[in-house]
Amino acid sequence: MAAINEPKLISGNANRKLAEAVARRMSIHRGAKVELVSARVERFNDQEIFVEIHENVRGEDMFIIQPTSNPANDNLMELLIIADTLRRSSAARITAVIPYFGYARQDRRSRARTPISAKLVANMIAQSGIERVLTMDLHAAQIQGFFDIPVDNLYASPIFSLDIKHHFRDCLDEVMVVSPDVGGVARARELAKRINAPLAIVDKRREKPGEVADMTVIGDVSGKRCIIVDDICDTAGTLVKAAELLRESGAKEVHAYITHGVMSGSAVERVANSSMKSLVITDSIQPTPQVLEAENIRVVATAPLFAQAILNIWGGTSVSSLFDDPTLEPLYETHYAGAF
Repeated sequence: MAAINEPKLISGNANRKLAEAVARRMSIHRGAKVELVSARVERFNDQEIFVEIHENVRGEDMFIIQPTSNPANDNLMELLIIADTLRRSSAARITAVIPYFGYARQDRRSRARTPISAKLVANMIAQSGIERVLTMDLHAAQIQGFFDIPVDNLYASPIFSLDIKHHFRDCLDEVMVVSPDVGGVARARELAKRINAPLAIVDKRREKPGEVADMTVIGDVSGKRCIIVDDICDTAGTLVKAAELLRESGAKEVHAYITHGVMSGSAVERVANSSMKSLVITDSIQPTPQVLEAENIRVVATAPLFAQAILNIWGGTSVSSLFDDPTLEPLYETHYAGAF
């Protein structure tokens, strides 16, 4: 299917730096300058959101780059109102690029008389005029089924595997991938397979949400450089406890690779004072100054991946091809020059 018009990007206020980075990468890939559409996204005194687009978007293929991170409700409303503005301005197609999909942890009824908020948000997105969603590492894969529009769910594990192969290239035989819970085994196994490493599991039992009662390591981590893999780091409490348990179980070092660095409350301080040697997160959520200043926290870029995915959607070509290392490595060759 050939592209019939130009891809155009527009950004809300949630992560404008990522949107600008995606535009720069698309400019490199296309050999033509790609800029964010000029728009005003602001709030009235009563915090109502107002959007005004300063360019003609009639008949254009529009991509809204807007994670629904903290403040989740404000950023979600920005996304919906931008979409409504584009629809009423006769955009040909509207794709929501949501690097971090908020409310994803509310994907089922955990007990009686509770909502399935992820489904509600999916309905709101579809009703706003958005025709396609591009996201990364949904908390639960089945959330794709909540949408009645196409959803492309990218994965951070290919990026993480390139980063691990670069930073641990002299000791890959000592690396062990660790899932922080039984539910994350599939994600951890995928990364372990990519770097040809063994797998361990931290089995945790919760008495209530946010509080871990007991943790046990399944697997021998003695003398290993353990890499904990997960999709979300919120308060970092469980992550820090898992790192301490791994060290007590004989691990030589503990590192963590987490897709979405929510980093609520005193999470940065917990990580900085923990036994973890490093925490690697992506820029799916705009890092705070505290995150950027932390000595043992590092941020890897997602712009090359999102830029190529947007171009593939625009051109009607495969997005799943970006899951393969041979396809992804050239996108990150400037980051890891000479590593492969």
